[in-house]
Amino acid sequence: MTESAPVRLLVITGLSGAGRRTAGHALEDRGWFLIDNLPPSLLPSLIDVCRERGFSRVAVVLDVRSRSEFDQLPAAFAALADKHVVREVLFLEAGDEAIVRRQESVRRPLPLQGSGRLLDGIHRERKLLGDLRSMADLVIDTTSINVHQLNDRVSKAFAAEQPSSVRFTLMSFGFKNGVPIDADMVLDVRFLPNPHWVPALRPQTGLAKPVSAYVLGQPDAEPFVATTVSLIQLISSGYLREGKRHATVAIGCTGGKHRSTAIVEELSKRLATAGLETGVIHRDLGLE
Repeated sequence: MTESAPVRLLVITGLSGAGRRTAGHALEDRGWFLIDNLPPSLLPSLIDVCRERGFSRVAVVLDVRSRSEFDQLPAAFAALADKHVVREVLFLEAGDEAIVRRQESVRRPLPLQGSGRLLDGIHRERKLLGDLRSMADLVIDTTSINVHQLNDRVSKAFAAEQPSSVRFTLMSFGFKNGVPIDADMVLDVRFLPNPHWVPALRPQTGLAKPVSAYVLGQPDAEPFVATTVSLIQLISSGYLREGKRHATVAIGCTGGKHRSTAIVEELSKRLATAGLETGVIHRDLGLE
């Protein structure tokens, strides 16, 4: 590895119990050099070692140990500016109930729990990690996904050797099941007629051609899809300029079965034709 070759550094962080180590192991299985619980102040030295040993991709799992450690992060990130590093941050989170359930199953306290309740520790972590979450390249909510689904999402998101463009995850969802908390943008397609009220289409999903044709055949569907493609193309260049390489665009309808699914599939096709890298997640398909 030459001195000028960039090192890709992925910082994996987030709430305890949200799947940080599962994400780390998914990357390790795909050739990333993984380090767990490295103090932030050692990140610049780590990059020097990786370059000496020819490691081009390194993932570091950071968890909450103390306020002082996370206060070191801004200075550590600033010190990487002169080291030719492509830096990314993956933030994992989950709902309070999911974290409580997971922590109780392993019978381990949270790092910031102290002598209080599990919920006290969770709330302290959320507050401490708020700034880091806001600067994350990719946020994944693991509340309702299993370890295999998390492994798949992480593997696909960070599959490229060196990212040269923004990767957009297009997510369909149903508003009745809650707005995705890990979305960068949320768009609403409930203004389109609902196939649910067409008896022949009701049992099918937006993946079926008759439903897709019905949704995309509505007068307002084409302007919406075309405008959304233009919007994503516009922000793609801005995101890349600002160093953000992952973005999640969530498209919602009532239940996430018909309209949002069909629109997401169409957006994925058009964005791929336009040369943008995309992935598709139908969050609520099958929940109805």
